[in-house]
Amino acid sequence: MKRLLLSIFILQFTFSIFGQEPQFSVEKMWSLTRLSGSIVSPNEKHIFYQETNYDYTKNTGTTTPFLMDIPSQKRSSIAIEGAWNVVWNSNNELVYLIAEENHTVMKSYNPTTKTSTTLHDFEETEIEGFVLSSDGKRFATLESIKLRPIVVDKYPDLPLAKARIEESLMYRHWNAWTGEKGLHLFWYEKTATNFVKKGDVMKGEPFPSVTGPFGGIESVCFSADGNTIYYSTKKKSGKEFAVSTNSEIYAFRTQDNITTTLTSAHKGYDTNPLINSTGKTLAWLSMEKDGFEADKNRIRIMDLASRQEKDLTANLDLSVDQFVWHPSQEIIYFIAAIKGTKQLFSVDVKTSKITQLTADRCDYVNLSATKHQVILERQSMIDPTDLWIFTPKTGLLEQVTKVNNDKLAKIAAPTVKEKWITTTDGMKMLVWMVLPPNFDPSKKYPTLLYCQGGPQSPVSQYFSYRWNFRLMASQGYIIVAPNRRGLPGFGQEWNDAISKDWGGQAMEDYLVAIDSCVAQEPAIDKDKLGAVGASYGGYSVYYLAGIHNNRFKAFVSHCGLFNLESWYGTTEELFFANSDIGGPYWLPENKALYAKNSPHHMVDKWNTPMLVIHGGKDFRVPETEGMQAYQALQLKGIPSKFLYFPDEGHWITKPQNGILWYREYFEWLGTYLK
Repeated sequence: MKRLLLSIFILQFTFSIFGQEPQFSVEKMWSLTRLSGSIVSPNEKHIFYQETNYDYTKNTGTTTPFLMDIPSQKRSSIAIEGAWNVVWNSNNELVYLIAEENHTVMKSYNPTTKTSTTLHDFEETEIEGFVLSSDGKRFATLESIKLRPIVVDKYPDLPLAKARIEESLMYRHWNAWTGEKGLHLFWYEKTATNFVKKGDVMKGEPFPSVTGPFGGIESVCFSADGNTIYYSTKKKSGKEFAVSTNSEIYAFRTQDNITTTLTSAHKGYDTNPLINSTGKTLAWLSMEKDGFEADKNRIRIMDLASRQEKDLTANLDLSVDQFVWHPSQEIIYFIAAIKGTKQLFSVDVKTSKITQLTADRCDYVNLSATKHQVILERQSMIDPTDLWIFTPKTGLLEQVTKVNNDKLAKIAAPTVKEKWITTTDGMKMLVWMVLPPNFDPSKKYPTLLYCQGGPQSPVSQYFSYRWNFRLMASQGYIIVAPNRRGLPGFGQEWNDAISKDWGGQAMEDYLVAIDSCVAQEPAIDKDKLGAVGASYGGYSVYYLAGIHNNRFKAFVSHCGLFNLESWYGTTEELFFANSDIGGPYWLPENKALYAKNSPHHMVDKWNTPMLVIHGGKDFRVPETEGMQAYQALQLKGIPSKFLYFPDEGHWITKPQNGILWYREYFEWLGTYLK
């Protein structure tokens, strides 16, 4: 007993001396506060944002809204809990949606008087979101309406029949089956006493008014005078919808209900229209190629009087994530991935001159602009999201929230290193290495090769709650995360190189990355290497399992593509499969591509323990892909485990599922690498 008390005292004394606990756990990760949704008021006095906290014991989360006074940086919570789609109006009030007694209400909140006012009661209407006109006299909503018949409509005498009848594509998308309802865009106008619904912008059209599942109210905006509604969607159905990314920007005139197509010259995605305050110029994000969702995302502007266009980022070999107008209307600020980070840029609207404004080792993930500052949400592999303010005139960056400081203050942090290595074809590739907290270079550490999904998604400085590098390094692993072929941020040629070559140079990039790090970092234990990843990263794990020549001692594949033929026959967005894989497997010209790139052809070479994880609602990479891989492992007698989440899709979203995911993940890796 004395020895135990002495050990506890020494441990506590050590913590008090160094002020840090040794380990960041999955439970601590789920206890972190998640900041999001920052927007600045028109008078530039306040920032609205939200903090979400999860209680994994109850499997729920709560979101608290905050206002920050910009000059003093003082913040306080506000009494609009449960609100969503929060925006500022021209009177510097917050307008939002909230559920009251099983129906949705639109309200406004005055920060000065701290009072709320009901603007409109939608009663039984299902509201997804709304956007205001600048004068407050109109608003537009995304509302759920019936777009297609279901079984009971055809057979009313069979109300208990549990069946679906499908006659076209896409009958399911990401994590949901296509139902009878879809979102249509409605507009409302203010009268002397209330708002009145005036009409359906796409009345009689069988298409949703935004392209789901990720397109929402950000695809809609009003003209400066409120008389025109601009929106983005893909007015296609069936097979045509499944194989195309050709969405358009439309202009709907409220005076005469006439709709005009503005972007028919462009064949890829046209999204996120945003009018400037003069009402003369429309900006939006645009891709050139139909069917290629990872094409360069450009900022285009259009003079609405002359319909003349300009590509503001034509000379930038990077893809834009998001953008905002500066109040002067002379500058647009935007975020783009560059060299394994996401940075802030500006572009001069008249000259198209582009300036990179930040160069930190971080990701900026949201922005809004005032006359003299840019409000940013910032995160890194080590730090969760906080608010920062950038002043372009001085270049000053200032952190204005530290929402997790108390939770992380005593927890030792890993170290992130940047390495550039030479690939097998003579190119330079960025590799992030994450070293465990209190790293000791004289020790040997098990090491994980992280394989990114996408495949065209950057290995940037994100703070992920599934692939959390801080958490993995805190369990004693070195992480090797290559920006292999096919990732944005290194020019479009590097990004495009993976299409139709999934099992080619990208796999060489992975192997040279781990080999180079092993050779150059003595602390890596070359006998305790693992490879992990999800989606294309899960595919990569399956592929590496057949070519790694015994480098790795353990694999983890989450929602990976195993058999490209069966995957092509069951996935939903076929434009992705066509552009990245090459198209249907039954075409003679594609047989060599499938033979080379499908991991299931290499199962005869598999010999390494593998954990396979999949979600039952994953329709991008259906669950049978994981089941096939697991069955092959079992039949070959290779140590393996199948972790299945029936109520999760392509991601893990529920707190207890997320914690279970990591417990099984670390148990598996610990069994074979420690």
